[in-house]
Amino acid sequence: MFRRFLGLDRATTDPRLPVGDQVEPTPGSAAETATARRIVARLEALPPAEARYLACFAYVMSRAAAADLDISDAETHLMERFTVEFGGLDEAQAVLVVQMAKIQARTQGQTEDFVVTREFREISTVDQRLALIRCCFAIGAVDGIITAEEAGVVNEIARELDLERDAVNAVRADFHENLSAVQAIRRMGGA
Repeated sequence: MFRRFLGLDRATTDPRLPVGDQVEPTPGSAAETATARRIVARLEALPPAEARYLACFAYVMSRAAAADLDISDAETHLMERFTVEFGGLDEAQAVLVVQMAKIQARTQGQTEDFVVTREFREISTVDQRLALIRCCFAIGAVDGIITAEEAGVVNEIARELDLERDAVNAVRADFHENLSAVQAIRRMGGA
């Protein structure tokens, strides 16, 4: 999955052009550094099932973060923290995985959203799917408010993950005060 995630398995239109591992890093770029190479090597050394899980997990979080058409630094840092916490990666690996996921979510967007979310459903437990939904709500709430767009995307993700409505509502209840609709009602009522 990471090879696809990185675009390393795509053929070019010109067979004379290098692809994937054949492409030389841009001089002075981060890809040229020894640190970046070590991180990539460690990610490639992950068992395929684990790499697939992490790629899907990070992609779905990026999907939730991009609901408002912007992925903030605060959302990015939270996704990195969750990738460390739930994926067992170190911080450097988490940064790389989250950056790859953000790029894919921005460039592939709606084309891959359903497919990747359903793939995560197939390779995860109910508890893992609920943890992902909790992460998605937390990412939306990182700035103090979960907009209607963000809540809508998280609800759509929950449906695609085939999560029970009551279970999702229990997670949502933890973020009740962050929902934009609740905040608007409070402002109108003076509470």
